[in-house]
Order: sequence, then structure tokens, then C-alpha cells
Amino acid sequence: MSKRGVYGWVVAILCFIILMLVTPSIPQSEEYHNFADQRDLFFGIPNTLNVVSNFPFLVIGVIGLILCNYRNYFQLRLPGEVWGWNCFFVGVVAVAFGSGYYHLKPDDDRLVWDRLPMTIAFTSIVAIFILERIDERKGTFSIIPLLLAGAISIAYWRFFDDLRPYAVVQFVPCIAIPIMAILLPPMYTHSMYWLWAAGFYLLAKVEEAEDKPIYKWTHHIVSGHTLKHLCAAMVPVFLTLMLAKRSIETERFSSHFFSLYAMNEFARRLLCAPISHSSIYYLFSCFITQVTSG
Repeated sequence: MSKRGVYGWVVAILCFIILMLVTPSIPQSEEYHNFADQRDLFFGIPNTLNVVSNFPFLVIGVIGLILCNYRNYFQLRLPGEVWGWNCFFVGVVAVAFGSGYYHLKPDDDRLVWDRLPMTIAFTSIVAIFILERIDERKGTFSIIPLLLAGAISIAYWRFFDDLRPYAVVQFVPCIAIPIMAILLPPMYTHSMYWLWAAGFYLLAKVEEAEDKPIYKWTHHIVSGHTLKHLCAAMVPVFLTLMLAKRSIETERFSSHFFSLYAMNEFARRLLCAPISHSSIYYLFSCFITQVTSG
């Protein structure tokens, strides 16, 4: 690993240590396990809809694994890509079993097996993004450290009843990936699918937070947590579609130089130009250019 890479890891670790020192611990609330929909609807399955709504993860995860490995359908060119996407789809398949197992009888012990597969998927996605947007070698070498960081965050929560490391693993990608998507040039086409996936993940988190109100609004037909599972399953769906459709981005570097020019012009106008309707329109158009250039 280069000195620059080492410095990056050192800075990240120092930031994490400072965060742990200046913030209070976050214990797991027992109320978390009290989901709105606790009906046994058929086949004697407890919490039926929260259990069976994990089935889409199994379907899309298996499809993704098959297409990753059968005659290289996704045309993955690099070893790091193969490892990263395989880890991601393994995590997706494991979510189906882990989350289903947890929702049969929700408690902290079973919650470990719900969250561990999700960390595998989260950290794999971060490694893939590093590989595609920053550096192929760094992305490949980051897969194992990121997977270990995810597993350690789960172990830390379980042994010390503190969710802070897990929160970092879950939410840092939500910040880092959009920033990388805007500022760094894509290796492949059809990058818009990343934004669709991010949108459905955000919707899933809203539905999770509004579990009980949604259950009430739907007149006890479906809960927010069940809808959360279905929306979250759309994330691997969109990423699978992206893998199937994408090709090498031939204008990667030229578009990158244009992006740098647009960003410089953005900053210059923001600092120097008087505020007007035309300047506001120009700044907005520059921002849209960064988002949609992939």
C-alpha cells in the first residue's frame, strides 16, 4: 500500500477514535423489537409479513450470484470486481435468512444475524465504489478490511451494547457514495442506477422509522417494516440491472476534465459574481451536470 493510502487509513482511524471519545454510547433499545405487525397469518409463521417479505432478497441475491459467475454475464473485468460483487450478492442472500430468522422471534441475539449480512452488503458496495471511482488496486485491497470493520462493529455492539460503530458502518456509505458519485468520474455507463438504488434505500429507512404510523394508515393491512424490506430489496434489483446494461465509459477522462472545469467555474461564480436569476440557474445547472455526468 502506498504512503498516501496508509495516511488515508490513519486519518480515518483517528477520526473514528475522536468520534468515540466525544460522543455518548448508543444502547440498543428493547422497543426496537416491538414491531407494529405481529400477526400470524398463515402456516403458523410468527410475524408472517415481516418474515416472508425477506424472500425477494433471496431471489435477487441468487440471480446476482449466478450472473456474476456464469460465463461472466456481467463482464466483470477485474478480480476486485468479481470479489466485491460476489460478496455483495452473498450478503443479499444472507439478509433473506438472517432477517427472516430474526423476525420469527425478535430479540438482541437474533438481531446479530439480521445486521451482519447487511454490513457485508454495505461494506462490499463501498469497496466496489472505491475500485470504480478512485483506484482499482485500493478498492480491491479494501474489501477485506471493510468487511472486517463491519463484523467488528456488530461484535462491539453485542458485547458492549453500543451502536456507534455500527451506525458509522451503516451511514458513512450513505454520505461517501453520493459524494464520490458527484465528484469522481465513472468507470462504467448507467451510473444513474446508483441514484435509483440510493433513493429506494432512503425510502426504506423512512418506512422503517414510520412502522407503526404506516400500519395504522393502511388500516392494519401492511406495516412500515414490511414495506421497508420490499423497498430495500429494490437496491440489489437496480444494481443488478446496472451490471447487466452497463459498458465501459469511453468518455471517462474527458468528462472528468469537464467536471473539474465546471466545478472551478462554479466556485468562481459563487465567490465573484453578483447573485441573480441567471447566476443561480447556472450554479444549479453545474450541480446537475455533476450528478448526471455518469
